[in-house]
Amino acid sequence: MSTFSKHPKELWILGLTEMAERFAFYLMLGILMLYMIAPENAKFPGFGFSNANASDIMGTYLALLYLTPFIGGMLADRVLGYRRSITIGGILMGLGYFGLAAHNQTFFYLSLLLIILGNGFFKPNISTLVGRLYEKAQYKHLKDDGFNIFYLFINIGAFLCNFFAAYLRINYGWGWAFMAAGAGMFAGLAFLWSSQLFTTELKRVDTIQRDVNGNGELIRLLGKMLLPAFALAAVGWFVPPLLIGGPFLGTSSTDAFLFFCFPVVFFFYSLYKNAPLFKEQRQIRALMTIFVVVIIFWAVFHQNASALTLWAEDFTNRTVPALLTGITDALSLSQSDGSQKFFSAELFQSVNPGFVVFLTPLIVGFFRILRKRDKEPSTPVKIAWGLGITAISALVMMVAVIVSNNGATKASPLWLISTYGIITVGELFLSPMGLSLVSKLSPARYTSLLMGGWFLSTSIGNKLSGVMASMWDGYTNKAFYFLTNAGLAMVAVIILIILLPGLKKVVSEDQNG
Repeated sequence: MSTFSKHPKELWILGLTEMAERFAFYLMLGILMLYMIAPENAKFPGFGFSNANASDIMGTYLALLYLTPFIGGMLADRVLGYRRSITIGGILMGLGYFGLAAHNQTFFYLSLLLIILGNGFFKPNISTLVGRLYEKAQYKHLKDDGFNIFYLFINIGAFLCNFFAAYLRINYGWGWAFMAAGAGMFAGLAFLWSSQLFTTELKRVDTIQRDVNGNGELIRLLGKMLLPAFALAAVGWFVPPLLIGGPFLGTSSTDAFLFFCFPVVFFFYSLYKNAPLFKEQRQIRALMTIFVVVIIFWAVFHQNASALTLWAEDFTNRTVPALLTGITDALSLSQSDGSQKFFSAELFQSVNPGFVVFLTPLIVGFFRILRKRDKEPSTPVKIAWGLGITAISALVMMVAVIVSNNGATKASPLWLISTYGIITVGELFLSPMGLSLVSKLSPARYTSLLMGGWFLSTSIGNKLSGVMASMWDGYTNKAFYFLTNAGLAMVAVIILIILLPGLKKVVSEDQNG
């Protein structure tokens, strides 16, 4: 990995801020599914939702969580600026995490809404600031490595949080775990603003693309997207039950979400068609292509919070080995049924970020060696590799199902650890590279907006992950469930391979000025 000293020092500030935010985000996400399905009469009660209902809520939450960033990016570009948007987002998310501590369904949904809105302000704009740090000639060639380092900070927070989540929810209840997430979020904001006292660079790159007509363009853009989007969402929610007695696609939330997306997708298409320069059209078209294919990646990847959590809870041998009993007792990270002790299921959520922390230096070093030999693949090729590796991870789980006789025998935890390890490699080939590509190819006045487009593709993928996970109970043979995941990922690989020549050309033109 490029040494930290070669990178802007502000990368540390943004990286540690994002680490705190992801600590909070993944702490909450790691226990959300378990909280929803926990019985109402348990020592620490949950809501007693069914697996299908909880999966639908999870998918909708994750979808909306990554749908709002394109709006937050637009507001930051034209009105608020990046640092102010990050602050607003962090405050909203922190309040949402604290709100979840109240065991009440009204507060539950309102708190999820606060987190969704807050993420829209926070997520695209901190990534945009990272990209802007690398606009200077001395840093431009380090942008891919910079986003890998930024991604490393994210996953340090994601790795640590589940140990806090398990300890707090096992010993003190769900509410204390959610409050820890809120405390982590506010700690990150405090660090960001105190650190800015020692640097002017973040202020310099925090520019606002003002409209010559005030905020008229912004209002028109929001009107073109949001009014039709909310109107169609209402149609998707209310009309199908009147016409056919139920939803078109499984649940009303799925119908409403997909209807909402139609005007938003059309807006991004219009952005491409109406770009004033041919070069900008080519850049936006290339990014839209990437947005489409990575939807499949997120549909598979974010089942770690739903289907894979259910596999860990119900079909994985989580018995604590005698050798580790003393450690888990000391750290209060295991549960007991009276005769045996079990690892908490959410601890498996730390496997993926743990692999990210371990593998990031190796993968960055691998690409650096290829770069020195002039054999480094282009960013679109890296993304294609990531999708192929993702397909392999799903096939590993298919084998796990077969070996465990479709869950009749508790599967070894090594299967989950292996699939997390493989999909982590795919993630490192794809996710930070995607962020870097958006930063490279976006026309300056659309940077945060197109970063929001990246998160829109994440949103749609996340909703699909929830839709697929809601079918979990309907798959009698779970091997077919994971085979479906692998097949979808391979379809995305084939599409990307077909489009690679054009994508590589656009990226090459951008790098050559």
